[in-house]
Amino acid sequence: MNISANVATTRITGLAGRLVADGLITAEQAQQANRESAKNKIGLTRYLVDTFGIDAVAVAEASAQEFGVPLLDAGAIDRHALPDKLVSVDLMTKHHAVPLFRRGNRLFVGLSDPTNLAALDEIKFATGVSTDAVLVDEKSLSKLLAGLVDEENSLSGDMDGLEGDGEYDIETVDGTQPDDEEADSSAVDDTPIVRFINKVLLDAIKQGASDIHFEPYEKDYRVRFRTDGMLREVVKPPKNLAPRLSARLKVMSNMDISERRVPQDGRIQMKISKTRAIDFRVNTLPTMFGEKIVLRILDPTSAQMGIDALGYDEDQKALYMDALSKPQGMILVTGPTGSGKTVSLYTGLGILNTPERNISTAEDPVEINMQGVNQVLVNNKVGLDFAEALRSFLRQDPDVIMVGEIRDLETAEIAIKAAQTGHLVLSTLHTNSAAETITRLLNMGVPAFNIAASVSLIIAQRLARRLCKQCAIPETEIPTDALMQLGFTKDMLATATLKRAVGCDACKDGYKGRVGIYEVVKLTKPIANAIMDGGNSLELDRLARAEGFPDLRTSALRKAAEGAISLEEVNRVTTD
Repeated sequence: MNISANVATTRITGLAGRLVADGLITAEQAQQANRESAKNKIGLTRYLVDTFGIDAVAVAEASAQEFGVPLLDAGAIDRHALPDKLVSVDLMTKHHAVPLFRRGNRLFVGLSDPTNLAALDEIKFATGVSTDAVLVDEKSLSKLLAGLVDEENSLSGDMDGLEGDGEYDIETVDGTQPDDEEADSSAVDDTPIVRFINKVLLDAIKQGASDIHFEPYEKDYRVRFRTDGMLREVVKPPKNLAPRLSARLKVMSNMDISERRVPQDGRIQMKISKTRAIDFRVNTLPTMFGEKIVLRILDPTSAQMGIDALGYDEDQKALYMDALSKPQGMILVTGPTGSGKTVSLYTGLGILNTPERNISTAEDPVEINMQGVNQVLVNNKVGLDFAEALRSFLRQDPDVIMVGEIRDLETAEIAIKAAQTGHLVLSTLHTNSAAETITRLLNMGVPAFNIAASVSLIIAQRLARRLCKQCAIPETEIPTDALMQLGFTKDMLATATLKRAVGCDACKDGYKGRVGIYEVVKLTKPIANAIMDGGNSLELDRLARAEGFPDLRTSALRKAAEGAISLEEVNRVTTD
């Protein structure tokens, strides 16, 4: 028998002595543990497990026997079912303790060190309820705490390393700070929520997202970004945060936070540096399980890229520049929502925006602020619609007029009249092709001769995801006959460098950024005559091809032949 070991054991009492008696540690380790844990102000069990690698469950079982404290199986703990917001994560981390459940006026606190009475006392003081200790093994407790810290960090956000000077200023569109005092302070005055919202907005800007979706469902809540035209989930905050998230966004947007039954619209401006600000157009929509909120990101720098960055072929670019150089006429940009019409229009306005020109726009809403352009926000509630704005423009001697969208006959007639009387008019329509744009105007009731005499150029467009330059590889497995059936010509294939998406650390699924696909049609005399003769969209489409203007499909195939987009993207954004 080792007499020195017996002597050491008799000198060591409490948990350390029991562990020595059970053969889990030596007397020397027990003495070191008692000394160093006290010196470093950490729990004995935590020191033993971290330093000597002793089985955490065995230590917990020994502690339960030594102090008569109940031991809880870590597998029975559901992190998402813990008492909500009773104790701050900072306080839990400080004392290495987690409130596990509440029974009436008693709170049961998970500890790995049952001698940690300071934790029980401070948590009792913070919550106002009595506390009882429950033993949890050290590894499980540390894992539980780490999960809670990660969740807190996901709300508070780490702002380090983001673009700008480190100071981020959230403002509403009128330049005022959101007035939290007018709102329910319990709903919006929550620092983790504020930091989480700020981080989501900044992450969306960094990732080049076009919009952000905050979506409540029956059992969960998710946030999605639309990047390169595709939605993807980025984070799933706890469902119980939904009211606070929506309240915060509505306060920032100057909306009524007490109104949850009808949709609302607002705007947010985020200053991310002294010289750069981003606008967000905000819309709320009541759903079965709360308010879905969508923020559309309006970055003024997108209108300053220049026409060369938009993806026009050289012949298409020449047609657009020629139409912009004329003193009168109408340029129509068409396509579905999210096809890049706004950027094309503002790029044109940027080219025209000189001190010698008087430029006025009527928009709903004003998506991008442009210095030197007189921008009018349409407000139907007070009678300021597109038609009324256009009538006012014509009384102020404009050179260039932009109409956000031609939605009705009255607006179309005034715009066409302006184009025929010495003004250059730019506008948009929601149609799929140049030929369908003519048909749409005819269906509105615009006379064919007015269309033929005033419209000078129609641009139909889509946005396709650009292949990542770092990981795209040549597409070699598709037979030539199959490529010909897709629409390629022999001339295109002779110089084609087809590529396909792979995916790497620098991109998402093999794609990074987007490029425009365009059908640019000039209204030549043959096309104008066909309009006057009552030609339908099919006839006008065939005539446009005969005049040498490629359709969207052909333009997409050209981009694929250049290796800019994949064949999958060609099929996704265009039809045969």
